[in-house]
Amino acid sequence: MKFTSIALALGFSLLGSTINAVAADQPVSGGSLTVGVETEPTTFNPQLNGQDKAEITLRNFWESLLARRPDGSFVPWLAQSYEASQDGKVIRFNLRQDVTFSNGEKFDANAVADNFRQTQVAQYCAGTSLCLMGSHIEKIETPDDHTVVITLKEVYSPFLSFAAGLQILAPASWKSPQLKSGGKDLAGTGPFILESYEKGQQVTYVKNPKYNWAPATAQHQGPAYLDRVTYRFLPESSVRTGALLSGQVDAIEGISGNDAGEFKDNPDFIYQHALNTGTPYSLFLNVEYGPTQDVKVRQALLQGLDIDPLLKSVYRGERTRAWGITSPIDPLYNKELEGKYGNNPDAANTLLDEAGWKTRDGEGFRTKDGQRLRIELIQAQATVRDQRDVLLQAIQAQARQRLGVDLKLNYVDSGTYADVRKSGKFGTIANSNTPTDGVDIENHYRPIAQGGAINYSRVNDEKINGLLDKAASTLDLKQRRDFYSQLQQVALPQLALAVPLYEPEDQLATASYVHGYGFRSYKQMPESVYDVWVTKP
Repeated sequence: MKFTSIALALGFSLLGSTINAVAADQPVSGGSLTVGVETEPTTFNPQLNGQDKAEITLRNFWESLLARRPDGSFVPWLAQSYEASQDGKVIRFNLRQDVTFSNGEKFDANAVADNFRQTQVAQYCAGTSLCLMGSHIEKIETPDDHTVVITLKEVYSPFLSFAAGLQILAPASWKSPQLKSGGKDLAGTGPFILESYEKGQQVTYVKNPKYNWAPATAQHQGPAYLDRVTYRFLPESSVRTGALLSGQVDAIEGISGNDAGEFKDNPDFIYQHALNTGTPYSLFLNVEYGPTQDVKVRQALLQGLDIDPLLKSVYRGERTRAWGITSPIDPLYNKELEGKYGNNPDAANTLLDEAGWKTRDGEGFRTKDGQRLRIELIQAQATVRDQRDVLLQAIQAQARQRLGVDLKLNYVDSGTYADVRKSGKFGTIANSNTPTDGVDIENHYRPIAQGGAINYSRVNDEKINGLLDKAASTLDLKQRRDFYSQLQQVALPQLALAVPLYEPEDQLATASYVHGYGFRSYKQMPESVYDVWVTKP
C-alpha cells in the first residue's frame, strides 16, 4: 500500500483577538477558576453527548487524535502523525507513546481501536453521528502497539474529520455501568480529571499532574496552570451576567445581546465572541408528516417569514442572520443564497392558497377540510439556550400574523425528544450543530436508514442523495464545494427542507485577572481551560 504523508508541523501558536486573549505577563501556576455556563451535560460520555455547548466542560477531560488549525488543517494530539493512502481509503494513525489515561491505563493502539469498533455497534451509537462514521469502516487493524490502520469500504471524504475528532475513552470504560451517563469511572487523557458532579448545580475538575501531551495549537506544554476549575450550571443569561459582575464567578459564556454591553469596552472584563462552524439554528421541516408534507407549505414558511427584524429585536444586533445549510466560516459555505428568500408574504400566501389552505377560522388561522393549519414545533429542553425560546415565540407570532399558520411550540425532555424523533410525528424540529467538513450536511440530509442521525426533515430525495454520494466520493475540495452548492439549491429554494434562522456563536466574558481563555481554533467553540491562568488581586 502506497501512502501519501501528511506533514504535521509542531510549534503552531493560536493567535487573534477574537480567538484568544493572551496577557503580556508571564503565566503563573496554581489557583482555581469558577465559570458560569448555560448548559449542563446530559451525559459526560463525550461520544454520546449531543449538546455542542456541553463541550466547554467535557474537553477538559477528553481528547482526540488530532487537533485543527484555524484553516482546518490537522496537527498532532494523541496521534503524533497520520498517513492516508492516495485513494483515501486507508488511514494510518501513528500514536504517541507517552500518554496515559487518568485511571492509569496505557494509551495504545488497542485502546484506540476499541473506540473505533464501538462506532460499529448500533446498541452503543444509535442516534449519534458515530454510527454514520462506523458504517464506512471495512476493517480496523493494529499492526503494533502504537499504530492503528483503518480501511474504508469506499472513499468517504468526511471520514478524517469524524475520526480525528473522536474523543477517546480508556479500555475499562466500556465495562463501566456509567458508560451511557458518563462519570468518574470513565477515564480520559485530558489535562483535568473529573472530581465531583452535583446534578443541577456544578461539576469540578482537578489538574492532572502527569499531563504532558497538549496539541500543537495549545499555548504551552506540560500540566495545566490551574489546580482546579468549577463549572456552575446557570441556565439564565441574566443570572450568569449578575454572577460575573458581582464576583461570584470568574468567567461566563452564553451572553445575551442585552447583556453584551455590560462587558464590551469595560476595563474590568474581557469580552470575546466567535461564530461556530456547522449547521445554523434552523427550523427543519418534516416532509413525511402533517401539513409540511406539502412542498408549497414548506416554501411558504421559507418565503413568508421575515427573520432579520426578529433577530435584531431579540439579540440587539448581536447575532448573524443565516441563509444556507452550513456556517459562513466553513470552507464549504456558499454565498449564493444570501438574501434570495424570505420577507415575501404575498408569494407565501399565494402558495398556501394553492395548497388548499384558503379559508380562515375565527382566530384568523388558515383551515382546510375543517382542520386548522397547525404545525407542531419540537424543541429539546436540553438545547433551549441563547434566548431561543424568545425567538421561537416571535416566529410563532409572525407566522400567525403574516401567514395564518398556527405554529405550536412544544418543549420536551430528552426521552420524549428521542421518542418523537423516532416516531416521525412532528411538523418541525428547531436545532443546530457544529461538525465541519460536510459532516453536518451528512448528518442532516443523508437518509435516516443510511446513518443520517439528525435528518430532522426526514428527507430521502434521489437528487440530494446523489449529490451527497458525489461529494463524499471525492477528496477535491473545489468539487465537494460545487456538489454541496448544488445540494443547497435543492434543499432550500426547491424543497424548502429548512428555514435557517441564525448562525450560532459563542461569547466569553472574563474578569480582567483571567488570562488565556479563548476559543478552539477552526470550530471556534470555547476551549478547555488548559491554557488559562489567573492573577487574582
